[in-house]
Amino acid sequence: MSYEKCREILLKETELIQNATDLQKKMQDAVSKREWTDFEGHFSSISAMESEILALEKEREGLFHDFNTGDGKKKTNRMPDPKGQFYAMTALLPAEQRNDLTDIYRSLKLKALKMRLTNDAFMHHLINIRESLSEFFKLVFPDRSGKMYTSDGTHLSHDMRSIVLNKRF
Repeated sequence: MSYEKCREILLKETELIQNATDLQKKMQDAVSKREWTDFEGHFSSISAMESEILALEKEREGLFHDFNTGDGKKKTNRMPDPKGQFYAMTALLPAEQRNDLTDIYRSLKLKALKMRLTNDAFMHHLINIRESLSEFFKLVFPDRSGKMYTSDGTHLSHDMRSIVLNKRF
């Protein structure tokens, strides 16, 4: 049945988002403690979680499509966005199942939003660190014009989104 399958997928997505949020916190801690090996490991784990979440989303959207055209007849008007399809599907379920699915769905969206906001704040923090270092190097080494280099000596452009520093100055 669509209800059980949808519930299972939503719960898996919620669990993955929670795991990604926990891992994101570990990444922030790794940056603040300058534990770069841990940071790289966490980054690869998040990438793996991202592919799992995308696979679950695709499966969920397929479930909406199957529900919409399951017996060859359209049950609901085809809605282009998954949120509209979700609510169209749940509108046809009994009240208890509908409430259960919508609660899980809202929880998933809330956790995803919190994770996105935390990620944006972390990105701004890293950008501020990069800008501070750039300004510091401009003041201390005016002959270098604030240029930064990687550990292998290549020049980093000023529009980078990540920062790599040598351990020694």
